[in-house]
Amino acid sequence: MSKHKFSDAEIAGVYRAIAERRDMRHFIDKPIPADTLTKLLNAAHQAGSVGLMQPWRFIRITDLTLRQQIHQLVDEERQLTATALGERKDDFMKLKVEGVLECAELLVVALPNHREQHIFGRRTLPEMDIASTACAIQNIWLAARAEGLGMGWVSLFNPKKLGSLLNMPEGSLAIAVLCLGHVDEFYKKPMLELENWAEGKSLDCFLSENTWQDK
Repeated sequence: MSKHKFSDAEIAGVYRAIAERRDMRHFIDKPIPADTLTKLLNAAHQAGSVGLMQPWRFIRITDLTLRQQIHQLVDEERQLTATALGERKDDFMKLKVEGVLECAELLVVALPNHREQHIFGRRTLPEMDIASTACAIQNIWLAARAEGLGMGWVSLFNPKKLGSLLNMPEGSLAIAVLCLGHVDEFYKKPMLELENWAEGKSLDCFLSENTWQDK
């Protein structure tokens, strides 16, 4: 047994947070303590990043008018996405795809400008800035679940319009709107499965050995 191994209870907690994490859309009206929010943001900031570039920026939205404007951007993209889905438009419009107005805390996650200066690990894979920031977002998600809080990742928005709304510098890029808050209960399964929108596949469908195998 490795001397670095966590206790059985600690290990179980890690795997439970992973298994019970959900993309939440339904929130209740209850604030998140300031110290808890700080803990979640610190968890994000401890994520691994390629070349230690730490390519994440977090913008906390506390202005109600600004929150409503972000919701409008999300709803605009919701309508456009529905149209693009063609025959699935009506089914999509029945889904609750965000909780921007209901959540206790709203965060915008963005990539900074001047990312081209970071070459280590990105010369052939420049997308690693997005991958690194996704790790930070996942850290918030898991920490939030451990704290009993729900989080929803909203990607239905026009990045340029959101960047303009938040006075972001040229070259930066908003990649996520995060809804954080208390919930009545966590979905037993991913909401899109509960709504019969999609069905998750087992690991076997994504695992091969030595060479690519279509399954």
